[in-house]
Amino acid sequence: MSQAKRRIAHRFGVALALELALAACLIVATMGAGVMALLGSAAWAGAASNAPEAAGENHVVVSAALDEEVVAPLLAAFRAAYPEIALDFEDRSTLDVDRSVVADDPPPDVVISSAMPWQMARVNQGLARRLDSPEARTWPEWAKWRDEVFGFTFEPIVMAYRLDLSRYMLPPQTHADLHQLLATQGERLNGRVTTYSPLTSGIGYTLLQQDARYSSRFWELVAAMGAVGTHLEGSTRAMLEGLSAGRYWLGYNLLGSYAMVYAQDHPEVIVQVPTDYSLVMMRMAFIHRDAPHPRAAATFVNFLLSHAGQRVLAGQTPLFSVRPGVVGPYTAARLRDQVGERLYPIPLNASLLAFVDSARRAAFMARWRDQFAKAAR
Repeated sequence: MSQAKRRIAHRFGVALALELALAACLIVATMGAGVMALLGSAAWAGAASNAPEAAGENHVVVSAALDEEVVAPLLAAFRAAYPEIALDFEDRSTLDVDRSVVADDPPPDVVISSAMPWQMARVNQGLARRLDSPEARTWPEWAKWRDEVFGFTFEPIVMAYRLDLSRYMLPPQTHADLHQLLATQGERLNGRVTTYSPLTSGIGYTLLQQDARYSSRFWELVAAMGAVGTHLEGSTRAMLEGLSAGRYWLGYNLLGSYAMVYAQDHPEVIVQVPTDYSLVMMRMAFIHRDAPHPRAAATFVNFLLSHAGQRVLAGQTPLFSVRPGVVGPYTAARLRDQVGERLYPIPLNASLLAFVDSARRAAFMARWRDQFAKAAR
């Protein structure tokens, strides 16, 4: 193993991380010429043969809470397979994406977000167009709802910390470890911990709701985070940049897909998949009911679900593919094999609607504010 690979392997604290880190090198290597070589293969020729599906439409607008840098190989693959369709990919926050569903005029053709309850709510309001295609009909039942919205990625939620944290304390591997550190190292960690803000981030709120479901000591953890002056951010990127700059030493509930790619170029950042349990979220995609380009939109979503599109996710991004039978370093099946029963996927079903119920949300946020601010009073 080369020195570079040993350095990458050192930065992931669980057995799963070794394979993920080595595989992540493929992402960097294939972002350039390797992508173009693959796009010229017979696989893409087969995908392009479906082009008549979008006949008469040469434009598709995608409103997405998905870092364009991370998903770039997938977008490049779509453009190569369907060169006649101009793809306009708008990278936004989860709340901005949700607002675009009702505020943009005209609306986006395709809506993608990791804020799963908000996506489900918009679909439940009748704002999604049903997709009738072989890809939709054969998509796993647990990753779709009424053939209207589809979870097409399978992304673990992780912790991250600065490498030099280990000079002062044993880095956390579990949620209980994190709680213990906050309780016993509060003075050293004061102002140096970060996590998502449930006030400004839809995914941040969703993850806290899920933590409350699985952890009996969740509210104690919230209070402990408040006691050390935890900084609340609106994105995983902001948390990672804060770790690199030294403003933060420890980050909680980051999107593993972004963190794993970022750590490749930032050896000071260590990514840790929690060993007691790891939440998994899915990016959900649907075609807007009033999509200006419905056939082009269907072509795009079908590509997300296709073997060709899922192979790109599995082999060239850390977003983890969902479709069974796809082979690559980043697949839901491989993640399950490595982490096993400790993976807790957020279910894609009508239960998500409860999380955006106004009364329930207000009660949850009132308790969160009270617990988070408890130490300051």
